[in-house]
Amino acid sequence: MNNKLLAKAVQDYINAHLNADVNQIALAKSPFEGITAAELATQITAKRKSEKKLPTWFNAEDIYYPPVLSIEQTSSEITAQYKSKLAKGNTLIDITGGFGIDSYYFAKQIKAVTHCEINPELSTIAQHNAQALQATNIEFKAEDGIAYIQTSDTSFDTIYVDPARRAEKGKVFMLKDCTPDIASNLDALLEKSSRIMIKTAPLLDISAGLSELKQVSEIHIVSVKNECKELLWIIDKDYNDDTKIIAVTINNGIEKDFSFYKSASNGSVQFTDNLNIGNCLYEPDAALLKSGAFNLIGSTYDLSKLHPQTQLFSSEIVNEDFPGRIFKIEAVLTTTALKKQGNLKGNVIVRSYPAKPEDLVKKYKIKADQDQFLIFTKVANGENIVIKASIIQYY
Repeated sequence: MNNKLLAKAVQDYINAHLNADVNQIALAKSPFEGITAAELATQITAKRKSEKKLPTWFNAEDIYYPPVLSIEQTSSEITAQYKSKLAKGNTLIDITGGFGIDSYYFAKQIKAVTHCEINPELSTIAQHNAQALQATNIEFKAEDGIAYIQTSDTSFDTIYVDPARRAEKGKVFMLKDCTPDIASNLDALLEKSSRIMIKTAPLLDISAGLSELKQVSEIHIVSVKNECKELLWIIDKDYNDDTKIIAVTINNGIEKDFSFYKSASNGSVQFTDNLNIGNCLYEPDAALLKSGAFNLIGSTYDLSKLHPQTQLFSSEIVNEDFPGRIFKIEAVLTTTALKKQGNLKGNVIVRSYPAKPEDLVKKYKIKADQDQFLIFTKVANGENIVIKASIIQYY
């Protein structure tokens, strides 16, 4: 950590060049003694990437930024704030502390937080920033979190871990493919805590994760603006009951959730071929789709499903508690009828339809429109249809 980067003149330079070409800055001579051009470029790039993801850090003074990869991998403030509510007790250890976003928000809920980070440089940066943000109840350990827990006599009310996928692994992965290997170390962790919270990427298969873990009381599927961000696995010591799945959507500060027990995920649903003008069309948020409880979505919100493989639903009424988009149906057309219409406008959505959106836009000469939608899909009898609709509720 180069403390010279925290000098006021350097910070002013960084702030003044947030919209500059960082490649030119990296190749030019540094205007500051003891600071390389590459260091300036890294600070500018990392701070720029933090503006929306980490506004507290972006707007604070004397923040020191790590390499850009750490910013890309860290939790956003929105998801960190959510998961902080899932911790319990007075003590928590974050054994994969990283840049310290999660630890900072845990410290708002928990009396004493321990941040473990195996990278000494990143640990020092996180500690400096915590002091800059006046988070005084976080203790920093520049060491391997698993090793620290195993050798420490201290127990914690909650253990939090964000395992990283090993570089050689592809998109499909299991917990055993991550570092640290939580599945293999689970018994050791449960000796030191009654609650373990594991964050994973959303592409981890829920059934596969459950097969590797035990005593999973809850799985939180967290999405922000219809983008599934993370899975949070809550393991409670001595818990041996059914796992509760909670799909959580966060949009502009508003949280909605859809929850059920894993054993009840395969419910029944009614289907409909009759889509009347003025009715509502419901599109579930990404978090609900990740849950896999497609039929349960319909029965929970009293909706009729269009087709077994099409996760679209309809109803005569608007239910603003629904986590997802709601459209008002303005017309239901065959593709033959659509061809006869000119001046088509709308965002194109394709669900179980044998064509790509970009090809349909080109074929029917559809112009973009923010609030109008053309939804190409099929109904229960297998017929392909096009629904013209306007948006009532965004995610």
